[in-house]
Amino acid sequence: MILGIPKEVLEQEGRVAAIPETVAQYKAMGFEVLVQEAAGEAALCTDESYARAGAEIVADAADLFARADLVLKVKQPWISPASGKHEAEMLREGASLVTFLHPATPGNHEMVRMLARRGVTSFTMDGVPRISRAQTMDALTSMSTITGYKSVLLAANRFPKFIPLLGTAIGTIKAAKFLIVGGGVVGLQAIATAKRLGGSVTAVDIREDARKAADSIGAKVAGFEVPADLAIDDQGRTRALPDDWLEKERAVLAPLVAEADMVILSALVPGEVAPLLVTEAMVAEMKPGSIIIDVSVDQGGNCAATRPGAEAVHRGVSIVGLWNIPGSMPVHGSWLYARNLLHFIKNLYKHGLDAPDLEDDIVRATLVTRGGQIVHAGALKAMAPA
Repeated sequence: MILGIPKEVLEQEGRVAAIPETVAQYKAMGFEVLVQEAAGEAALCTDESYARAGAEIVADAADLFARADLVLKVKQPWISPASGKHEAEMLREGASLVTFLHPATPGNHEMVRMLARRGVTSFTMDGVPRISRAQTMDALTSMSTITGYKSVLLAANRFPKFIPLLGTAIGTIKAAKFLIVGGGVVGLQAIATAKRLGGSVTAVDIREDARKAADSIGAKVAGFEVPADLAIDDQGRTRALPDDWLEKERAVLAPLVAEADMVILSALVPGEVAPLLVTEAMVAEMKPGSIIIDVSVDQGGNCAATRPGAEAVHRGVSIVGLWNIPGSMPVHGSWLYARNLLHFIKNLYKHGLDAPDLEDDIVRATLVTRGGQIVHAGALKAMAPA
């Protein structure tokens, strides 16, 4: 069975889906491994190191996609700048694909349909459930750790003022105000990083456990309480709030957004489109020079003014909607993700390379397309007519 590792084509994406150490383990499992030339360059993994681990180095992406039975990627299939072809069309019919697909995101719907039409069996790593058995496969948590850290640095680099409280001979400079929306892995790492920089930090989350975690690391907790059965499901995952409760959340957020200097938006519902929490009217009330980092953009974004994959200025407020923040830290990003993928593949093929276990609960949670059909519940919900 041939496993292929292509070079990522999304702009500014430096991560790679396998490192030499994991390639050696795939070889031990019985895979023949193809790695595209320079795939690991930004992650400081040379072609020579992959070859020493047992991989065949392939010059052309089209050749790799045509030969591979199983393709491992970091980000969703995209149009290759070199060939002008879409990676989803380059995949061999009937092949398998494991990557971050974010299938509920509207911008990815046609790509998901394309995978289904080509009979590709695809799995999305953002669907790995947060259960004990899946901890080593939880790529979303791994990448969220990077995103929370880097999102604050991105905001700080764009902020035209000091962040910490500073006393000077001519007066005191007040600490910058951070608002962290979402107290999951991204939010908690963002809180910790903003505190290290000396910022004043306020956090909002609809989940009681997340609010307690934010409070425990020094954030001021704001917002409002939501009934537990509305906030989380029976597995502890965040639910999409009903429209009337979403309106209440926006009303609570509005004054907090208006007084914030930097806002980190990381509120997500697993497998679904991200909730719209910050309207254009709310952005208009922010001070000029303020920053919004919308890290939920892979699933649609929390801010109505976010431009996916780009930076924009709306009424003097900078809004950053970069898709691949973890891609800006390719060495540790690849180190973490490659190991998560290895554990996922070992679980998928635990009965042998000729017998993938598609009934495993972790596998089922990640399955997006199979047998020419879209089977991912969140994607189907997002694609349904209004």
